[in-house]
Amino acid sequence: MALPFLNLTIGLNDAVHILCLLGTVMSLYIVIRSLRYINWHEFGFIALFSGIGLPIGLCLFAYLPALQLCVLLGLFMVAVGINGVCKQYNAQALSPCPCKKRGFLMLFLLFCGGIFQGAFGSGGPCIVIYSAQSIAQKEQFRATLSLLWLTMNSCRLCVWSIQGGFWDTALLKNFAIVLPFMIAGLLTGDFLHHKVNEKLFKCGINVLLIVSGILMVLNNTLKLIQR
Repeated sequence: MALPFLNLTIGLNDAVHILCLLGTVMSLYIVIRSLRYINWHEFGFIALFSGIGLPIGLCLFAYLPALQLCVLLGLFMVAVGINGVCKQYNAQALSPCPCKKRGFLMLFLLFCGGIFQGAFGSGGPCIVIYSAQSIAQKEQFRATLSLLWLTMNSCRLCVWSIQGGFWDTALLKNFAIVLPFMIAGLLTGDFLHHKVNEKLFKCGINVLLIVSGILMVLNNTLKLIQR
């Protein structure tokens, strides 16, 4: 949800860099606190297929049609989120992923998630779609994906650091400005995580997909119109 807002204020490139730093700090905190809940089998499987796409996204960051791809990703997020909410209430909804949790389409989603994560830092929705089906318990879901984000973001930070020009004054200044807000949200979310039940947690995932998707579509469509 943060990407569309930061994209509006500081631009996509700086937004991706700052969110990568924030995501690394946040994921490290969750992994340290929830290490015993990590589903290592699923982590290895997700990391394998999304990891194939990660270097591709890093290489194509400057060449991919970011606005168009983000609009498509946003529409897909909205469709998946709405379908998930409907299925929770036993509505007759067609699943956008009518396949086994490890079918070809799911593997392709993990691959695309790696590409989006490498290029824009927003590959989470694709990976969440798979993980929501394969990891039932909310503690395992959060801990396993946090380890994945920590791993992938660390790889991106290493690549950017080697390329040079990443750790500049503007980046550190913006990071310092937004860090307190991220910490406040993290602590609030950590408290709520232990209070909500499994059903409400899954509903929250779908609602976040819908809201994030709508924001992403509106933000990037507006930028396309302004061109």
